[in-house]
Amino acid sequence: MQNPEVFILAIESSCDDTAAAVLHNDKVLSNVVANQLIHNQYGGVVPELASRAHQQNIVPVIDAALRKANVQKEQLSAIAFTQGPGLMGSLLVGTSFSKSLSLALNVPLIAVNHMHAHILAHFIDEEGYDKPEFPFLALTISGGHTQIVKVNSFFDMEIIGETTDDAVGEAFDKSAKILGLPYPGGPLIDKYAKEGNPKAFPFTKPKVPGLDFSFSGLKTAILYFIQKNKQQNPNFIEENLNDICASIQHTIIEILMDKIKLAVKETGITQIAIGGGVSANSGIRSTLKETESKYGWKTFIPKFEYTTDNAAMIGIVGYQKYLSNRFETSAVVSKARIEF
Repeated sequence: MQNPEVFILAIESSCDDTAAAVLHNDKVLSNVVANQLIHNQYGGVVPELASRAHQQNIVPVIDAALRKANVQKEQLSAIAFTQGPGLMGSLLVGTSFSKSLSLALNVPLIAVNHMHAHILAHFIDEEGYDKPEFPFLALTISGGHTQIVKVNSFFDMEIIGETTDDAVGEAFDKSAKILGLPYPGGPLIDKYAKEGNPKAFPFTKPKVPGLDFSFSGLKTAILYFIQKNKQQNPNFIEENLNDICASIQHTIIEILMDKIKLAVKETGITQIAIGGGVSANSGIRSTLKETESKYGWKTFIPKFEYTTDNAAMIGIVGYQKYLSNRFETSAVVSKARIEF
C-alpha cells in the first residue's frame, strides 16, 4: 500500500537549466526551471558558465518550488537529484546541494539517471494523459542521446538501439547552424518546416543495420547541399528556407520512424512512448500520433513541459525509488557518463 504522504523535492542540473520540483506521491505540485540565456551568444552551452549559473540559481529555484507547492522543508520525505549523465560541473552543483540538504533535514537521498527520468516522466499523474503499461518501447531523443529502449518495469530497461555517432538533437541544431539560424536552432527548423514542402529537397537516409541510428552522414550531406546551391544562388537559403527546413525535418522523422517500426516488428510491442528535448518537435509528435490509426499502435506523448530538462521527471523516479527503498549514502558521486 502506497504512503499517501510522500513529498519528494527533486533537483535537476545536468546541463544549462537549473530546475526544482515538489511532488506529492506521483502528482506534481510545482515544477520550476531557470533557463541560462547567456549561452545563446556562444552558439552552444559553455560548461564553465553553466556551472556558475547553477550556483547562482539553485537556492532561489528550490525556494520558489517549495513556495509554489506550499510545502515546508520539514514535510519532505526525500531529496532526489540527477546523478548523470550530463556536464560534470553542472551535475556537481546539484549533487552537492542535494547531499547537504538531505543531511540537514535527515531525509533519504535518491540518485536518478537523467535518461531514465525522460522515460518515466510518462508516469506523472497528469489529467488527460494516459500512462503506458509494461512492457513498452521508449524513443528517447535529445541533444545528446538517441535511443530505443525496451522498458520492462520501472527499474528494468534495456537499450535495443542507439546512435553510433551524433544524436538527433545535434543533427537539428547543426543543420540550423549551417542555415545561419541562431542557437538553439532545432525549434526554429520545426517552426519554418510548418510552412514548407517536406519533399522539396530529398536527402538520402543513412543505411545502418538493426535498430541503431547515425546522423553524421546526414549532417554532411546537408552541408554539401547548401554549399553547392549557394554557389549557384547566393540567396538560396533565404528564398527556400521553409522548404529546406521541412525537407530536413521530414528526413529525420523518417529515420526515426523506420527504426521504431522495425523495433515493433522485432519485439511485438505496440506501445510507444517518446521523451527528451527533441520530443517537443511538432512534426515528430504528429507523425507518432498518426501511427495509432495507421498501424494500431498506442502512443504516449508527454506534456510539453516534461519534454525538456525539468525536475518533475526526476521527482517521479525519486517517488518510485522511495517506494522501493532505493536510497544513497553521502558517498554517492556525480557521473558525466553513467551506466544506463
